Amino acid sequence: MTVRTAELVMAIVMGLFSAYLMMKSAELPYGWIPGEGPGGGAWPFWLSAIMLVCCIVMVVNWIRRTNPPSQDMEAFFPAGVLKNSGSVALVLTLVVGLFNGVELGGVTLLPAIGAYLAIFIFMVFYVGVLGRHDFVKTAIFSISVPVLTFLFFELALKIILPKGVTEPLFLPIFKYFGLGGL
Repeated sequence: MTVRTAELVMAIVMGLFSAYLMMKSAELPYGWIPGEGPGGGAWPFWLSAIMLVCCIVMVVNWIRRTNPPSQDMEAFFPAGVLKNSGSVALVLTLVVGLFNGVELGGVTLLPAIGAYLAIFIFMVFYVGVLGRHDFVKTAIFSISVPVLTFLFFELALKIILPKGVTEPLFLPIFKYFGLGGL
């Protein structure tokens, strides 16, 4: 498969997926709810709408051959790419499993460590191990991404993410911000 073909296939697949997500998100309120904030379907609906527009632009560019990928006839997967992509996909799957834990037949396969510790672990792997960045850069990204995620979801949007075993660490933060009811 060439880069040109892969771009078209992905634009179509992602466009269809975006349309599906918009329809599913529209089952919930996707506008602004006075006194509450964005409705439950707001973020997925509008992000999917933006993604759909981007997919349409990709198809138009593909037809007109106006961007480098739409002109590239080289192989889509150079040697070694699948190994790196596969390792990221495997670790990302484990990280998502760590959010709430994974049980099979009453046996805990992965403990629930929560979103923030799982994101920290993923960033250490992605930046430090896969990206081979030094300790300082790895530490900065691995700590700042979960902190910014917490501030964005929990404080700004009031969307609670699973905290797993780390939940007691967040109680003083909620108390400080007057969010004891979260």
